[in-house]
Amino acid sequence: MIASALNLFLVDEDPVFRLGLQIWLDQRPEFAVIGTAATGEAGLQQITDIQMAAQTTATDASSPSPSPAVDVVIVDLALGQGNPEQLPGLQLCRDIKQQFPRLVVIVLSAQDAPVLQQATKQMGADGFGLRDAPVGELAMLIQQAVTPRATVAEPMQDIAFPISPPPLTATLRQNSLEHIEAALTEIEQASTRSLPYWYRVVLAGQSRELKAARWLVQQLFPQSNSPQPEDAFAGEKISVANPLSLSNRIPSPTALRRQSSAASIIPVEATRTRVCDAIFRKLQFPLDNGSDVPLEIDILRLEKRRELLYTTLQIFERLLDDLQQAAIPLGQLEAQVPAFLQDLWHGVTVDFFGRYYTPPVNDLEQPMATVLRQDATVVQAEILNHIPQVTALLAHLLFQTTLEVEGADYMATTPEALRHSQFLLENLLIQVACGVMQPVLNRYSDVEALKRHLFHRHRRSTRDLVRFRNDLSWRYRWDAAINEPKAIFESQYRLFAITPEGIQKHYIYAPRTAELSALTGVQYFTTLALEIRDALSPRVRTTIAFLGSGVVFVLTEVIGRGIGLVGRGMVKGIGNAWQEGRLRQRRRDEA
Repeated sequence: MIASALNLFLVDEDPVFRLGLQIWLDQRPEFAVIGTAATGEAGLQQITDIQMAAQTTATDASSPSPSPAVDVVIVDLALGQGNPEQLPGLQLCRDIKQQFPRLVVIVLSAQDAPVLQQATKQMGADGFGLRDAPVGELAMLIQQAVTPRATVAEPMQDIAFPISPPPLTATLRQNSLEHIEAALTEIEQASTRSLPYWYRVVLAGQSRELKAARWLVQQLFPQSNSPQPEDAFAGEKISVANPLSLSNRIPSPTALRRQSSAASIIPVEATRTRVCDAIFRKLQFPLDNGSDVPLEIDILRLEKRRELLYTTLQIFERLLDDLQQAAIPLGQLEAQVPAFLQDLWHGVTVDFFGRYYTPPVNDLEQPMATVLRQDATVVQAEILNHIPQVTALLAHLLFQTTLEVEGADYMATTPEALRHSQFLLENLLIQVACGVMQPVLNRYSDVEALKRHLFHRHRRSTRDLVRFRNDLSWRYRWDAAINEPKAIFESQYRLFAITPEGIQKHYIYAPRTAELSALTGVQYFTTLALEIRDALSPRVRTTIAFLGSGVVFVLTEVIGRGIGLVGRGMVKGIGNAWQEGRLRQRRRDEA
């Protein structure tokens, strides 16, 4: 057993789990929790402050009692997984071991995968455990990780602390990748069969997890035999007798994070996985149309709307893989965008409605997908060609190019670029889904079998369908004549995004000078009307304000005062007449 209580520090995003673990550990005499943090940045900063304070009081002879130092740090492996701006759990483990090599770090994970254990070991962790493990096992894990350090009693001397653990062998890399590729092949083969919707959701989730694991293995076990950059402190002799010498030579946590961010390059597949996974999670939100713009997918039931958007995301990822395997140069990507969108629309149509499904319609005996494909040219012209910045989105996901956000360029892996790419992809999915439903409304709106299976219960009557189609028709006319030239004139795009409140619209800045100069006809006159309004509006408002002030002056100062004088005279005359009447009556009574 440990002679004195171990000082623990907890870093976990879940406040309930963090508080429960803290309460349980504080109840045991061998443990004392001296700090907690919800993010990796805050945890690293607090640990640094605590260690520096403890070293200062230990070297100060006048200090009555030394400040406690951290002995063990417990880190959640999934730290920062939902927010790319936060420090990940593995990176936090590495930073702690770089700055404080003697500090014990234990990583808790929700999954007991061998590759995750090897990853934490590669980053220098002293222990690996499960989040849902019994508390007794966690206590034993802490004591086992600390006991070798607590029982070793050696004289203070110069010892070498290896900062970076040795890399794993190429055999482990090869075996891990072969296992992952075999599992991915099985999932791809299963996806080609006709499967229920929720089963395909499970397969897609497994595919994402395997791709993330493949990226992690490739990051941890690089294939190149080029020598790794030597750490400035690896193998250096550091005197234990003077602990301050270590802190003086190690950079600050901010500098370490900057160095790691500058040195790390996220692979293309990881960037795509981040964006697609974020949208996949947002598809669990309510998908009601909260904007004032009618959409074709509003005709669908909510569960069918979610299925259609999910199917679109799945086909989009599949086509991205095809583009990546085709090795199309970046300069030729823009020319492939129309074909890409057409393939996406066709793939979603076939996958959502079925390749051979034929609704019970008398005059249409062809499969539904074949009939809908006849409207491909109309859908391309009215919807697909108007999806904004598709080339920029594909270039970001395939080649990690920079993205222009609000007039500024951001690198592909920055939070701003990832967020902007997510917005573009959400809008693309919604627009393609609308393109899938447009020919359905034109050709199959009166098929009762489809109404019961697909349509929302408030959109099934003939009157509701006619009203809904009229609203869509007016929207297309209004967009073509007013909204689109206005957006071009104001240098912006309208995007549809998935939010916790449903589907909402928002606008992003984008230069559209070339489109503005190409406007003709009604669209050109719309921009002229906007320009005339902008030019005359301030002057008209000034004139109206001046005339309004004059009218107010005349009404209040001239007419109002005149009316007031007349009114007071009338009231005064009535009062005098009433007083004289009372006086005459009193005189009669006295007589």
